[in-house]
Amino acid sequence: MTRTVTANISLSLDGRVSGADGEYDMSWIVPHAITEGARDHMIRVTEPATTALLGRKNYQGFGGFWPAVADDETAAPQDRAFSRWLNATEKVVFSSTLTEAPWQNSRIADGEPADVVKQLRAQPGGDIIVLASSSVIRALLAADEVDRLSITLDPELVGGGARLFEDGLPATSWKLTASTPTESGALCLLYDRVRS
Repeated sequence: MTRTVTANISLSLDGRVSGADGEYDMSWIVPHAITEGARDHMIRVTEPATTALLGRKNYQGFGGFWPAVADDETAAPQDRAFSRWLNATEKVVFSSTLTEAPWQNSRIADGEPADVVKQLRAQPGGDIIVLASSSVIRALLAADEVDRLSITLDPELVGGGARLFEDGLPATSWKLTASTPTESGALCLLYDRVRS
């Protein structure tokens, strides 16, 4: 069975992954990420995956927040489920600076994302998902190693900041397989790679 590689990310209407104030400017994402629809979408796209790919910044950010949510009785049920999944899932971290990965079931990858994904595809397991790490997603898109794009399109014009789709990526075709509006007006979109 082939392991599907899903790239999961939130984008603004102007294609940004972060805001004009730098890579940690994510305030525009939060109102859209905490809706029931967005939380349900996150569960839907992560559930089939047994491996999560993360860049260093997201690994450290997620690791500082998500592990404890599993046991937080005040948290949304979907957030608790996502936290349990994330704690139990194999986490592969792409970093040239980290020397240890203390979160359970984590390891630091030595190699390019595309090479690591090819190795993972050859091993048994469920799907592989990149969690909001745009540098990893771009590297995998460049190598044509993404099978599914999971994009939460937020109704925001951010006006500056990093873009996911930079010039130079190879031309590829995608088929819309799901489109779910959320309470905030965001759209949770699933696109599958069209291969000849």
